[in-house]
Amino acid sequence: MRTSVELPVIGWARTPWQRREDAPHQPPAAADALGTIEVLPDYAPSLADLETFERIWLIFHLHRSTGWNPRVRPPRGGPRRGVLATRAPDRPAGIGLSNVLVCGVDVDAGQVQVRGIDLLDQTPILDIKPYLPSIDAWPNAGHGWLEPYLEAGIEPRLRKPFRPPPDRSDA
Repeated sequence: MRTSVELPVIGWARTPWQRREDAPHQPPAAADALGTIEVLPDYAPSLADLETFERIWLIFHLHRSTGWNPRVRPPRGGPRRGVLATRAPDRPAGIGLSNVLVCGVDVDAGQVQVRGIDLLDQTPILDIKPYLPSIDAWPNAGHGWLEPYLEAGIEPRLRKPFRPPPDRSDA
């Protein structure tokens, strides 16, 4: 049985954020954040028809990950949780998933303009898939260990609201 796989990079995210601490945490915190997915020329033709979808899934490599721990402390505090029961960025396989709004697709240029992106600049993109609300949404799904917080009226806290990155043009 294989214990590892090799995946091609099909492109990169272009965003304003160079550092993890500057990027919004989770797509809702990045609702107004704009970015571009630049796809390598060999993959550009596969962007055809993508503009017909309102939202897409970005599957990416967490290239700035510093390793992983089996248990992590969630942003809201409380006890350590199993990393696979969280959205912590330091994961065993270093794979991330994000849902973004499609603003435009240029197949010839190999670019997808998106809104709501929470990725760092130059994040390697492994795949893009259309979001299908009739298939991808499970509105009655439970919230796991977050249920007591929600029942108490405490919404899941976004670690950081979206703020445009600092202007570093004078640096």
